[in-house]
Formats: sequence, C-alpha cells, structure tokens
Amino acid sequence: MSRGFVKEDDQEEIPMVPPRADLPEGVTNYVTQTGMDQLLAEQRILMDEKDKLDSNNENERRIALNHINAKLQLLNRRILTAKIVALKDQPRNEIRFGAQVTLKIGDAKKPQKYQIVGVDEADISKGKISFISPIARVLIHKKVGDKAILKLAKEDKVFEIIGIDYNQ
Repeated sequence: MSRGFVKEDDQEEIPMVPPRADLPEGVTNYVTQTGMDQLLAEQRILMDEKDKLDSNNENERRIALNHINAKLQLLNRRILTAKIVALKDQPRNEIRFGAQVTLKIGDAKKPQKYQIVGVDEADISKGKISFISPIARVLIHKKVGDKAILKLAKEDKVFEIIGIDYNQ
C-alpha cells in the first residue's frame, strides 16, 4: 500500500534506545559472574516493566512496549554472547580479566584500586574499568612491582602495580 493512503495517526513510532556500552566487533564479551548477575537482573526488571504496562491508552502502551522490546533485544544479545570468566582460575600473580588492582599512579601519595571487568559492568565511580579501556590494556599481564605506562597526548601516565587480588 502506498504511504499516501496511510493515516498519520497509524504511523508506528520507532523507539529511540540508547546503545549499550561499546563492544567492538569481534571482541569477546567477557563478564565476571557479578556482571552476568547484573545483566540478568536488568533483564528481569525489563520483563517486569513489560508485564506491568498500563493498557488504558493502547497507543501509549504500544510505544512503551516497542521501547522495552528494543532494550530487551540489545540486552539479550549481550547475555547470549557473554562469556563468564571464573576469577578463581585466573593466575594470582598476574593482572588478567577480573583482577582488582592496587596502583600507585604517578606521584600520587594514595594508591587507587580498580577492577578490570566487562564493558557493561564498567563504572569508574565504583572503581570498575572495562577490559578494553586503554588503562586495562597496559595493565594486562603485569605483576606486582611492574610499571605500566599509558602514553597520552601531553604526558605519559605511569602506573606502578602494588597489589593484585581476585576476591570480590
């Protein structure tokens, strides 16, 4: 049917859903067990929202349902591609995925702690950095006492590894 014969009100609104955290094409979607638990909890919340949609206004309900379904589609793709990394199997003396790393950064007096996690679990305010971040990349395979250097435009940032832990 020609678009000329479709009423304006019958046009289906395409939901605008923000993309999930960036995971480059071809990169394995590593997650910690905590990260997987968070993804599954998010899925349950979206399913609950879907079940509780108000049916008074059919048009608003359909738009809300399309939005939730679009978010679920992105989330389900992440869950299906997730590969849980067992932290107990990681080498204790080397930084790998899931490690909580204690670092002395440059001339700072106070050490900082960061955990290397999956892209969906990353949250710098909680000390969790994505395994694909530049900082994580320079830290991987380092050991206590090693220094990692992150080359920035105006300076090099030096990270001295003080501790490595895999307990959450």
